[in-house]
Amino acid sequence: MSHIIPKRVLDDIRFRNDIVDVIGGYFNIKRAGSTFRALCPFHKEKTPSFHINPQRQIFHCFGCGAGGDVFGFLMQHEKVDFITSAKMLAQRAGIRLEMEADAGGAGDKTLLYEIHKELAEFYQRCLLQMKAAVVAREYLLQRELPKEIIEEFLIGYAPAGWDTALRWAQKKKYPLEQLEMAGIIVKSSRPESQSRFYDRFRNRIMFPIRDEQNRVIAFSGRAIDPEDKSAKYVNSPETPLFHKGRVLYALDKARRNIVETGEAIICEGQIDVIRCHQAGFKNAVASQGTAFTEDHTRILKRYTDSVILVFDPDTAGQDAAIKTAATFMEAELAVKVVTLPKGDDPDSFIRKKGADAFSERLKKAQSAIGFQIAVLSSRQDAKSEVGAMRIAKAALQTIGHSPSAVQQARLIEEAAELLKLPTAALRNDFNTMIRRASRPSSPHQEELEPHVRLPRPSEEISLCEHLIHISKFPALANLVRKYVPLDIILDPMCKAMAKALLVAVETGRDVQDLLREESDQSGELQRFASELLIMPDKMKGTESSLENAMKDIICGIWRRELKKERSALEKESDTSASRKDRERRVQLTHDIKALGNWEDGSMIIEIEMSNRGERKNSP
Repeated sequence: MSHIIPKRVLDDIRFRNDIVDVIGGYFNIKRAGSTFRALCPFHKEKTPSFHINPQRQIFHCFGCGAGGDVFGFLMQHEKVDFITSAKMLAQRAGIRLEMEADAGGAGDKTLLYEIHKELAEFYQRCLLQMKAAVVAREYLLQRELPKEIIEEFLIGYAPAGWDTALRWAQKKKYPLEQLEMAGIIVKSSRPESQSRFYDRFRNRIMFPIRDEQNRVIAFSGRAIDPEDKSAKYVNSPETPLFHKGRVLYALDKARRNIVETGEAIICEGQIDVIRCHQAGFKNAVASQGTAFTEDHTRILKRYTDSVILVFDPDTAGQDAAIKTAATFMEAELAVKVVTLPKGDDPDSFIRKKGADAFSERLKKAQSAIGFQIAVLSSRQDAKSEVGAMRIAKAALQTIGHSPSAVQQARLIEEAAELLKLPTAALRNDFNTMIRRASRPSSPHQEELEPHVRLPRPSEEISLCEHLIHISKFPALANLVRKYVPLDIILDPMCKAMAKALLVAVETGRDVQDLLREESDQSGELQRFASELLIMPDKMKGTESSLENAMKDIICGIWRRELKKERSALEKESDTSASRKDRERRVQLTHDIKALGNWEDGSMIIEIEMSNRGERKNSP
């Protein structure tokens, strides 16, 4: 059974650790009116954008988006988990930290961290000391990975036996179910040996994978036997600690350097990253054998707004670089791509040519669009009409992934110059493509058209700005529950925030504590909450005036919904529209006007919600 810190103890720790005093103990802060400001410790800046609000006991950086409460600050600044931050603050305030039993999994995670850490150290001892590891040591010697790099990255060796990790765990008295949960051992699928386990990693060089707080959370094992018919790399499966779509290899070592250099080097493999770090390029990271995800981009966005991709120069590597560039552009990151000689990767290129030559390649990196046009031009005739059209369309689709008008404009100009086409012509094609992408599409159109990110709706932002303070007036939450079904909130972040805030009101939980438990590793919800909290308090005035403000917001959300439905119906001509649709159009116009006041509007909303419920339940 796991243990947690009781809410009353957390509240006491929070109350007795003023966030201004805690943060002021780390670096200089200056009062600015009712708040405090400082240069952000989490990214490089010259003008203070780091704000501390003593009334709400939260911080937020308008530059990099970091934010949270006093626990969140310690977690981010000291690179510790929540329990450790609570212990540090409890000790600071002279509070005896009490724990109570809980059926959840916090204790399981603590044990999993311990198992991974000790097993990584055991694998390294095997590599450095076992006679049977001589082949592994020779392999690393051939790859020019010296002992200091092996120790820095905790590289190890999993012996060839089927039960090495199993026997190690039994000696340490670790429960087998924990080893299985961690993906270190696997239960046999043979009927006659259902109760037997065996090691997942055997006769492999082991690369521990760490999270941003430098904790080992998984492993990647590389085969060294040329006769081994299994996969070249075997990785830990998804576990309570490890979600490969949210982890970047070596980010624990690279993040400070990424902030200092202003950019991240993105490689494909772990040895590529290790070689970069060895050569002095300590801002290099890689994904964990998976395509880059939105979670990866959100993580990197905390540290930089610029990335350089250094992928293999073969066809698969080129295609992966173009696809990855589009993913990063969706997060408004500037993307450049390095071109390496055929047959090289960062590891081999640095070993053959040296760090200076690699640095020159980085300086000559192309923009994502320049790289894409060069690649596509090598595969087809860019001078022919059909070739130019195909390349232009592909480039415009990549540009369409960016929500930044400035980035779009610069890339369109660059594409026009490279393709020797008028900028106006490409811009017209781009605008046409965007208009088509915004229309109701067929089930297959999403594969062809770029994703266009829309700004968060102002009505939904206003709803969240009020809800974040609604604990002062919990009765107002009933208005939202009754009249705002979550499925009409368009923005995923606003929807998740509204849901979490309503739960906080119902349960009496602290918002930051709740979001810390509910949000994913990227912490986007917590940052969004801190951004809302740092803004001027919208919940001022009498309860009556606040109720009227909330009613106006609710009416605004429903006006938007009805206008959207009316707009869809108006696309049909009066002759082609059915009588029912024409009548609905007239009714919608009346209802939209009626939503101008709550007395009429609330009746309209109740009718709409009832009708929608009937449509959902109809066969």
